Amino acid sequence: MVNLFTKKTLFGLFLGQVLSLFITSTGFSSSVLAKRGINAPTSQSLANYVLLAIFYGIILIGRKKGMKAKWYYYLLLGLIDVEANYLVVKAYQYTSLTSVMLLDCWSIPSVIILTWLFLKTKYRFKKIAGVVICVVGLVLVIFSDVHASDRSQSGSHPIKGDLLVIAGATLYAVSNVSEEFFVKKADQVELLAMLGLFGAIVSGIQIGVLEREELKAIHWSSGAVLPYAGFAAAMFLFYSGVPILLKVDWMYFVAFAAVAVGLVVYSAVWLTFA
Repeated sequence: MVNLFTKKTLFGLFLGQVLSLFITSTGFSSSVLAKRGINAPTSQSLANYVLLAIFYGIILIGRKKGMKAKWYYYLLLGLIDVEANYLVVKAYQYTSLTSVMLLDCWSIPSVIILTWLFLKTKYRFKKIAGVVICVVGLVLVIFSDVHASDRSQSGSHPIKGDLLVIAGATLYAVSNVSEEFFVKKADQVELLAMLGLFGAIVSGIQIGVLEREELKAIHWSSGAVLPYAGFAAAMFLFYSGVPILLKVDWMYFVAFAAVAVGLVVYSAVWLTFA
């Protein structure tokens, strides 16, 4: 029988709630920036990668130990992670905050599929059934957004936004599974330092190609600086805490079940009033 009140379980629950607060803060900040006409998704993530590279890079250099994983693997991880952030943040230009936060949960079944394929994690039938329920809920969210064109809070193009979120969530899943692998083969400090370094490099190149003119047009008032800074701080803290919870255990599926039920209830309500 599973003991629900072990120190590990209670700590996992607490840290999970804290990380949920951080990721919600990033969603709120992105929504505020989108409403103010700021369309620079790669630039939003750049500060986070720079903070990761500086903070964990100093620790990594101070340890004076060799790298445990090849640098080009981290380069690929940085590219995937940057594009995942780009797609999800871009989605706020087209759909609602609620839809983005809900559809971002697509990363959960994606992670399960990827860990099963590449990390050989075994799942029982009940856990697979939970995945199916979650996917059904996600489909209902998208279906509700098809009928959302007459609601101003739904965004300018909700279906396009939904598809961007799903694509981004899939890349998040690839990134998270890769991070789990690196944490086991290397360690958290090396992972975050290298992810920050290559994430910053990829972001810098992409900003020069895609967002240079957009940044010139932004009026950096407090209304833009504060959400931007809040996004960077929340992302840095979120990235720092995620590797601690990368082990997939039974608590993951308790949270997963709660998300699935919430998705179905949310979608049913929206379809009723659409």
